[in-house]
This record gives sequence, structure tokens and C-alpha cells, in this order.
Amino acid sequence: MHGNREFLGSGITASQDSSRVPSRYLEASVSTELQHSGVQNAGAPQALPKLALRERPGRWLDGYDPEDRQQWEAQGQAIARSNLRWSIFAEFLGFAVWQLWAITVVFLPRAGFEFTDSQLFWLISMPSLVGATLRVPYTFMVGRFGGRNWTIISALLLLIPSIGLALAVANPATPFWLMLLVAATAGFGGGNFASSMANITYFYPAREKGYALGLNAAGGNLGAGIAQLVVPLVITIGGAAALNLPLAGWFWVPFIIVAAWGAWRFMHNISDARGDVAGSLAAVKEPHFWVMSFLYIGTFGSFIGYAGVFPKLIADTFPEFSTFSVGAASLSLAFMGPIIGSLARPYGGKLADRFGGAQMTVYAFAGMALFALVVVLTLPLQNFWLFLVLFLALFICSGVGNGSTYRMIPSIYRIRGALREARGEDTAGGVSTARRASAALGLISAVGAYGGFAIPQVLSASKSATGGYEIAFFGFVGFYMVALVLTWAFYLRRGTAMAAEHV
Repeated sequence: MHGNREFLGSGITASQDSSRVPSRYLEASVSTELQHSGVQNAGAPQALPKLALRERPGRWLDGYDPEDRQQWEAQGQAIARSNLRWSIFAEFLGFAVWQLWAITVVFLPRAGFEFTDSQLFWLISMPSLVGATLRVPYTFMVGRFGGRNWTIISALLLLIPSIGLALAVANPATPFWLMLLVAATAGFGGGNFASSMANITYFYPAREKGYALGLNAAGGNLGAGIAQLVVPLVITIGGAAALNLPLAGWFWVPFIIVAAWGAWRFMHNISDARGDVAGSLAAVKEPHFWVMSFLYIGTFGSFIGYAGVFPKLIADTFPEFSTFSVGAASLSLAFMGPIIGSLARPYGGKLADRFGGAQMTVYAFAGMALFALVVVLTLPLQNFWLFLVLFLALFICSGVGNGSTYRMIPSIYRIRGALREARGEDTAGGVSTARRASAALGLISAVGAYGGFAIPQVLSASKSATGGYEIAFFGFVGFYMVALVLTWAFYLRRGTAMAAEHV
């Protein structure tokens, strides 16, 4: 394989972008373009002799080349689709387990646990802290163990937080330190995104990679909302209208086993998959890496952070609307936030393709600042339905921002690489622009996930200091306005290559 073998990070590649850097900024043309879902190898070495596709024991594939149309149509397409289906299912479960504590925490007081608000917020935020951190090493696990093998391992690891939660919440005397440790293991689910995206990129040709990775990401993100929908139903229906909190963990065990079995039976390892440590080190040396990490904390970090705290915010602010009785079951409307935010993400990417990622990111931050401000100003009205609508709008803006910021990253690296090439500068010690962009996509997604830890902690600090959440939301408004100004200054300001290229 000669196009994609050198990329990992998030390992994402995509079809060529039709945009060009204007002659007033560049004197040399760029041979390879990058798009929102990834990158294609720039300056690839000469094509190697093609190898016949064969499968070795352990479902290792040699000679797999999705860019070979004949192989793709005869065998590759079926192989790719099988791996994508089971990857989506495993990643979906990863996000569901990652967000289990977000909804379970709401029921802990009713189950007899006497934790402070600060402790409850720690139980919500700890999975995000661990999950964000694990995304970095998970990025390289596909190259180390193989995509199929690591999917099996990462799926089975989800049994630890699921069973751990079931055992921990069964006894109200469980100490807080042990509950926090069990909550931390839910971070295994947060790391799955990085390895899943890195794996799937190897199975699809550039012309179909963006669509496949979009499905993979959306399928995973939906797990956060589905968990918040299912858990209240399960713990009440399973308890015959009483509260059977351990079912919040036990419910996922058979699905996790099915996911691990499906990966073992139907997925493959690709021999050419390799980690790219050099590409990752080169990516973080680019100043725009840190700018985009800050912006992604504001978009994806807000999405995963709000997804985690939304059930508790409703329970604290509108306790009578925390759950609704549906026959013998209880239902929380908090699930609507992460689901609608997940569905908005691909539209953010599409709008960015049409109007430019930076332009849509500015609109997303403006919307987030506006709706966060209105949430604060209307809290005294004590109108739950207005609160719900405003928060759903906040989720939509964060989802759109997720798609648009992710769209910006490869384009920024493309332009920066072209500018360096035009000036005859060394490209990060021989690491290609494409490799740096590919690694940046994965690493920025890891940094952005830390927002899932920051938002609950800021809300907790606000409530501890003032008894309410108003100060926290004013802080969020300020953050979004700073992010908006940074987006304009770096990527929309007239007279810059980024603005001319409609990044």
C-alpha cells in the first residue's frame, strides 16, 4: 500500500481539496490537498509493487490496498463495510460507558448515597479527564496490536467500568474514593474514539474516507445520548418501578461481549498499519496546533462537558422535571441534548465545506455565547421548557462547531506546509505536511476532550462559591467570545493566507 501506510494519529485521510493558495502567498504549487475528514499522502514515495491480497492466521491482511479499484470492488468494499459496522458498534458502547456516570449520579441520592455536590461533580468529570488522556496512547494502539485485536481488547476493557459501577452503586456504604476510582475507569470508553478512527482510515479509499469516518464518529457520539435515555428506563423497569441502580452497569455487559465477539469474528488487522510518533511530535510544534486545540476545547469540549452535566443541571434547577413517569418507567429528557448535538456535527462539516470552516466556527461560537448568556438571564423565570430549548440550541451550536473546527485542521496544515515549501524551509525534519495534519487531527481531538472535565468542575466551583451556576455561565460566555476573536484573528482577518483560502 502506498498512499496511506505512513499515517496514524487519528490517521484520517480524505479526497483532494480543490482550493489553491493564491500566487501572492505562494510561489510553488502544492501537490496534495487536505480535507476536513483527513489527509492524503503529500510527496508519497514511488509506488511499490502491488501484493496480492491474502489473509494470514489471526485475520491479518497482507496486500490490502483500498486505492486499487479492482481489489476494492472485488473484495475490499465488503471487508471495509464489515469492519466499519463493528467499529461503530464498539465505539457506540465506548461513548455510552463513558457517559454512564453522568446520568447515574442523578439517582445516587435517591439510592441512599450521601455525597456532596462537589463529590458528585467529580464523579461526572473524572471519566472525561481519564478518557481525554487515554486518547493519546489509544491513537497508537492500532499500529501496535492491529485494528481487530485492539478493538477486541478495548471492548473488553469496558467490562471493568460497567461491572464496577454495578457493584459500587449496590451498596450506599461504598466510600467516595472507591466510587471515584470506578468512575475513572469509565475513561476507557473515551479513549475508544481515537483508536477506532485511526483503524477505519486504513480500510477506505480517499474518495470514501470522509463518509466512512463521519459515520464512525456519529455512531460513537450517539452513545452518549442513548445511555442517558436508556439508563433511567432500565433502572426503573428492571426494578419493577423501584430503583435498581446496579442495572445501569449490568445492562451493557451482554452488548460489550457481543461487540468483542463481533470484532473477533468479523474484523481484520491490516499489516501496513503503523504508528507515527515522528508525525505527532512534528504536529505539536506547529503554533496553529495550540490555537486549534483551544478552539476544539470550546466546541467538542463543550459538547461532551454539557452532555455530562445536563442531567444534574436539570435535577438541581428543575427537580420536578428531572424524570418523568412513563407507566412503570422513568424517563429523563437530558438525553435530547447529546443526541441533537451529535446529529448536528455532520451538518457543521457540510456547512464548513460550503462557507469555510472558520466562518462557521465564528457563527458557532457566537451562537454558543448568545444561548449561554440567555440561559443565565432567563433562569429567574423558572421556566423549564425555555431552559430546555435554550440548552438544545447550545448543543446544536456545539455540534456545528465540532464539524467546522475539525474541517479547518487539515486545511491549515496544508497552507502552512505550502508556505514553508515556497520559502524553501525544512518541513519538520522530513515529516510531510500530510503526516503532521493526520497526527494533529487525533491529538487535537484528545486535547478537546478535556473540556468534558473542565465544564463540570467550573460549574461545581460556581455553585460552591455562590450557591448557583450563573457565574460559571458568564465565564463560558467570556470563553466563547475569546474563541470567536481568536478564530477571526488567525483565520478570517484580511490580508492573511488563511483568510484568502477560506479555511
